[in-house]
Amino acid sequence: MLTPLAFVARHGRAALVLGLCAGLLLPDVAMALRPWIPQLVALLLFLTAFRIGARAALGGLADGVSSLRAVLGLQLALPLMALMLFWLAGVETTPAAIAILLMLSAPSVTGSPNITLLLEHAPEPAFRVLVLGTALMPLTIIPVFLLAAGLGGLEEVIWAALRLIGAIGLTVAAAFALRRITLPDLHPDQAKALDGFTTLALAVIVIGLMSALGPALQSAPWTVAKWMALVLVANLGLQVLTYHVLIWRGHTKVAVPYAVVSGNRNFALFLIALPASTTDPLLIFLGCYQVPMYLTPVIMRRIYARRPSAI
Repeated sequence: MLTPLAFVARHGRAALVLGLCAGLLLPDVAMALRPWIPQLVALLLFLTAFRIGARAALGGLADGVSSLRAVLGLQLALPLMALMLFWLAGVETTPAAIAILLMLSAPSVTGSPNITLLLEHAPEPAFRVLVLGTALMPLTIIPVFLLAAGLGGLEEVIWAALRLIGAIGLTVAAAFALRRITLPDLHPDQAKALDGFTTLALAVIVIGLMSALGPALQSAPWTVAKWMALVLVANLGLQVLTYHVLIWRGHTKVAVPYAVVSGNRNFALFLIALPASTTDPLLIFLGCYQVPMYLTPVIMRRIYARRPSAI
């Protein structure tokens, strides 16, 4: 059983591409998987937490300070800067501006540690930012929602964020406890098998997330093309910018994990919290958003290939 999963781990980037293609080419399967996305995401988070373990995930005090700075920079400073630019340009209420603001205000996607691992970099920093960013989201979104027009009700988003915190907390705690009881010392072959299993989970999840994009490509291809261009610039451009800024400032140890997190956010959280009048125009954005997210291990591999020494 371990050998086939290890094979999937070695070919993880290809598995993610196949998942994207299946989401577009198998609309019936995508629609069937769509109701199960929350459970699949929880499974992915459980596997990630189990793979990393409490000791490596929690890190030391310095790692905690670094994670806090990353969360405040990515989830608070960046959306406020973007909002100021949108104000100056007079486009703050357009669907594109709202989509970018919501993306920048969201915490990391659950799969960011797995994506970082596929890029052959340590997943622990991305995991810490994922957990801390989700926990702080009810606080970091308040200034953005108070200042921005057209984002909908703040109360609904805060309650949705609190529910997400509870779900993540229980899932992570259960994974840490099970890892301590069953596999306190994870062997390399076991780690590879877990990597393969999480890659399969990522590939299955994206099929459900792409359920709205396939029909949109047939009915409104030009609209999809415009959203796709915006998504590619926002996701990949933010990754490149974050990576080079961190390298320039000497934070080489966390440059790749934080860059992956910066471009890949849990934008879908807002779709279950905000009114349909706000989110309906953004459903195609969500479908397009999966493309650069799942292609990050392929597209960004060469940029992240350098192995700078840790500070």
